[in-house]
Amino acid sequence: MHPAASVIVFTTLSGAGFGMLAWLGIDSTPSTGWGAFGYYFIAFALAVGGLISSTFHLGHPERAWRAFTQWRTSWLSREGVCAVLALTIMGLYAAGLIFLGEAYSILGWIGAILSLGTVYTTSMIYGQLATIPRWNTPLTSLLYLTLAIAGGALLTGKVTIALVLLVAAAFVQVIWWKKGDTAFADRGSNLGTATGLGDRGEVRSMAHPHSSPNYLMKEFIHIVGRKHAQKLRVISLVLMAGVPVVLLALLPVSHFVALIAVLSHIAGVAASRWLFFAEAEHTVGIYYGMR
Repeated sequence: MHPAASVIVFTTLSGAGFGMLAWLGIDSTPSTGWGAFGYYFIAFALAVGGLISSTFHLGHPERAWRAFTQWRTSWLSREGVCAVLALTIMGLYAAGLIFLGEAYSILGWIGAILSLGTVYTTSMIYGQLATIPRWNTPLTSLLYLTLAIAGGALLTGKVTIALVLLVAAAFVQVIWWKKGDTAFADRGSNLGTATGLGDRGEVRSMAHPHSSPNYLMKEFIHIVGRKHAQKLRVISLVLMAGVPVVLLALLPVSHFVALIAVLSHIAGVAASRWLFFAEAEHTVGIYYGMR
C-alpha cells in the first residue's frame, strides 16, 4: 500500500513554490518586466499546481471551499486561508514589478511571511497528529520550512545561500528520520494502552477487526521494508542536497546546471515525501496486528 501520489506532489511542489515566493518577496533588488514575469510564473505554477493536485485526494473536491470556514480549529483550513492570502498579495506585488516597474516592498514582505505561513500550516496538518508519533514533533515543521526555504533559494538563483541551506535541510532531514525511527516505541503504545485494558494483564488480539482491507488499512497502515527504506533515504539525500551542492560548488553556474540542480532537488524532496507518508506508523495499526 502506498501513500496518495496527489499528496506527495502537493507537498513537494507547493513547498518549493511558496519557498520561492518568500525569497522573491524579500528581494531588495527585484527583477522587473519580463524578468520578474519569468520568476513569478514558475513560483505560481509550482504553488498553484501543488494546491490543485491536493484536491484529487479529497473524497468530494467540489466541497473543498467549505474548509475555509473552519480556520479557528483546523490547520487544513488555516493552510487554505494562508495560501489564498499569500497568492493574492504576492500577485499584487508581482503585478507592480511586471507592469509598473515598481516594488511595493510592504506587499512583498507581507506576502513572504504568508508564504512561509502556508508551509508551516501544511506541516502542522501532520505535526499535530498524536496518533502518528513519527510526525508528532516540532521537527516536522522545521523540516518542511528548511526544505521550502532551501528550494526557494535554489529556484531564485541565490547560489551561495542555497548551498548552505541545502546542507542544513539535509541535516534536519537526517535528524527527523533518526528521531522518527524510535518515536512509536518511545510513545509506549500497545494493544493494552489502545484498548484501555492493559491494567488487567497482557492483551492479545484473537482475530483481526476485518477480514479484508478497509479504508483505515489503506490510508493509515503502510509497510515499507527497512532495507528499501534505507536505500530510498540515501537516494533522497543524494538527489535533494548532494547533487545540487556538487553541481553548484564545482561547476560554473549556467542555466543548464541550475536546471539539473533544481530537478534533482525536487526529485529528492519527492522521495523524502514518499517516505514521510509511507513510514508513518498510525496507532490504528495496533488493532490490526501491524505493530
